[in-house]
Amino acid sequence: MEPLAVPHTEFPHTSKLVTDYLYHYHRVAPFYGGDPYEAASYEAVAGRIDFPPSRREALVAALREINGDNPSLEKLVRPGTLAVVTGQQAGLFSGPCYTVYKALTAVKLARTLSSRGLAAVPIFWIATEDHDFAEVSRCWGFDATLNPVPFQISSEEGQRPVGTIRLENPPLNQLRASVSALPYGDEVATITELCYAPGRTMGAAMMELLQRILPECLLYLDPLHPAVRSLAAPLMREALAAADDLREKLRIRTQELDRAGYHAQVRVDGAASLLFLLEDGRRLPLRKRDGGYSAGERIYTRQELAARAESLSPNALLRPVVQDYILPTVAYAGGPAEIAYFAQSQVLFEALLGRMPVIVPRASFTILDPRAAKLVKRYGLRISDFFHGLADVEERIAGRLIPADLEEAILATTESVAGHIAELREKLDRFDPTLAAALDKSRAKILHQLAKIERKAAREALRRENRAEADAAYLYNLIYPRKRPQERFYTVLPFLARHGLDFPLRVYENVHLDCRDHLVLAL
Repeated sequence: MEPLAVPHTEFPHTSKLVTDYLYHYHRVAPFYGGDPYEAASYEAVAGRIDFPPSRREALVAALREINGDNPSLEKLVRPGTLAVVTGQQAGLFSGPCYTVYKALTAVKLARTLSSRGLAAVPIFWIATEDHDFAEVSRCWGFDATLNPVPFQISSEEGQRPVGTIRLENPPLNQLRASVSALPYGDEVATITELCYAPGRTMGAAMMELLQRILPECLLYLDPLHPAVRSLAAPLMREALAAADDLREKLRIRTQELDRAGYHAQVRVDGAASLLFLLEDGRRLPLRKRDGGYSAGERIYTRQELAARAESLSPNALLRPVVQDYILPTVAYAGGPAEIAYFAQSQVLFEALLGRMPVIVPRASFTILDPRAAKLVKRYGLRISDFFHGLADVEERIAGRLIPADLEEAILATTESVAGHIAELREKLDRFDPTLAAALDKSRAKILHQLAKIERKAAREALRRENRAEADAAYLYNLIYPRKRPQERFYTVLPFLARHGLDFPLRVYENVHLDCRDHLVLAL
């Protein structure tokens, strides 16, 4: 089965901003730094990057402390080498499956740009600073029968950067039990146990897991590493000094997006500073108050905070700007939410850096195993058939199970009745138009009853075919579990357990940078 392309416009909840970015870039061009599907965009951004040799030397030294002697460092140390960046929060078992697709997109783009003469290395930014523990503390896997299996950890440490939280009782036994019947389950469980051993931090655990399953050329960056914080400090001071002006630029950008018919991903109020303070292991929002900035119960002057620039942490809109001050970023591979973030962040990029990377939509996949691929073909199903719930999938499958002669009889009856009613209406209209109008109501009721009979026949066929009901559940749990796309619901671990540790490599072969659509891939 060849990969099937599904336009993102068919997926529910996809914003107009994102679909225009994908399919009508000219409409959103004022909010971004270049069309990701035009080679000239990358050359233009590369030409605007002025990355001082001293910063490059410090960056490589910091990355060497984090990555060891990764071969990509020998390339990055050379003047002019660019970075293709992506990232994700430090989540349990690496978070959603799209984390891997982001990384593979960055790797593919870095290699493609290098082949065109723009030397580049891929870098994965592990967002260890984020403090939304609820978002990263849970994930889902599945077992051999495609039953979804939840995994979760707990912590009482509120407002603490998630990358620093130590694992106390990770759900490793539950993971092993869920994948034990899958072909590579034991191997995947053993590797995960090594990475997510009790006592390790969330950030370190995620980095080691990704290092084990993704291409070796990928570098990793932890923004909480002391050397990285030192690199970021000058820009943090600049952002602090320009906070009022930056906030005003964001206010104007929000108005511009609204007028263009788009949404602002982040609402910035009048007291926002765009910064947090890392204090006593917590990440506290800084807000304007009494001529200074408050963090918790204490008020700091701007001078006090500037002196502690290495303890400042950016919010979601400022973070990519800090990232690209640290890195010579030519492109960032992100998902729909990040594409929306960057439409706002562009004004910060221009104010603080004078440049902005090309935002590359990450590769997007639904993975089918051999059984699922056969079932989808047998029942003539499309991805969009799964967007309305399991009952709708069952009804569609049931419709394929009605005996052909019965289905033909129902269709013939419906067409015949509709035809006779049309003839009768024409004659009634000449005799008395009010009677013709009354017939219109009756026609709708008659045809509704015939459609109802067809649905009942379909349900009866489904009841008689127990296997088909099981097939519907199998497909639904794989493709659109709990009414969410597969790549946003499941972690990568059960796919590794089912398809093998070379699963990322097989997906990588299907990452096409010129493809704007979601791909359905049978492995």
